Amino acid sequence: MIRDPGHLLNGTVEVPSLPMIFTRINDAVNDPRSSIADIGGIISEDAGLTARLLKIVNSTLYSFPSKIETITRAVTIVGAQQLRDLALATSVMKVFTGMSEDLVNMESFWHHSIGCGITARILAAYRREPNVERFFAAGMLHDIGRLLIYIKMADQARAALLRCHSSGELLYKVELDEFGFDHAAVGGALLQLWKLPASLEEVVTSHHNPRGAHRYPVETAVIHVADIITHAMRLGNSGERSVPPLDAQAWDRIGVPPSYLSETVGQVERQFRAAITMIVPDTRK
Repeated sequence: MIRDPGHLLNGTVEVPSLPMIFTRINDAVNDPRSSIADIGGIISEDAGLTARLLKIVNSTLYSFPSKIETITRAVTIVGAQQLRDLALATSVMKVFTGMSEDLVNMESFWHHSIGCGITARILAAYRREPNVERFFAAGMLHDIGRLLIYIKMADQARAALLRCHSSGELLYKVELDEFGFDHAAVGGALLQLWKLPASLEEVVTSHHNPRGAHRYPVETAVIHVADIITHAMRLGNSGERSVPPLDAQAWDRIGVPPSYLSETVGQVERQFRAAITMIVPDTRK
């Protein structure tokens, strides 16, 4: 049995890399010498990414009073870090292609990821968290390790899915039993390889075990709760056939009253379809 998820980052099957355009955006955002024009110029080099980002910032997710027509204007109004996180969330969908249909339906997988991202963003906004787009990006990435398992361990993943379907066990617990690690640990290792922020790495690694998050417990709790809500709403599917258990401590930590849950669900329903039309079509090209 393989016990180290880092093992999946090596071997003959190449691990997908983030698009170079995102790497350049990230480097520019992290460079204090970069200007808004510099960041906008890099984004503008990718017409598809530019179109997606402009659709998003002009959507009901923001409801700005006037239309934002240029990326430079978007960077000015939305913020460089926020736009970087939106770019990450939409760019990662281009990374994983050619997946076996018997392992995962990619449209359903991304629907679940987008649903989790939207839900996390809404919960973060209720908490008045700074840069809610980092929560959207974390929601988009929370199950990314499962795709790497499907690429690198297809036969073992297929057996785990069959066991899950026949027994009714939760898939992430079957992964732990069969592999010695779950998709969350694989996702965290992948984000570390991609040199993404430590907060994203811990959130992804601990989203099924939020009590294990020591540096970013609130962020992890938000994604944990958002994942549960998304499963309960049946927005797409990343492999699980039932709703994972909610960690009561995570619910208490985010400080969202139960009375707000119905409002959250309503907002997710309103924003989910809009997000799908803005993000998913480009991934089918």
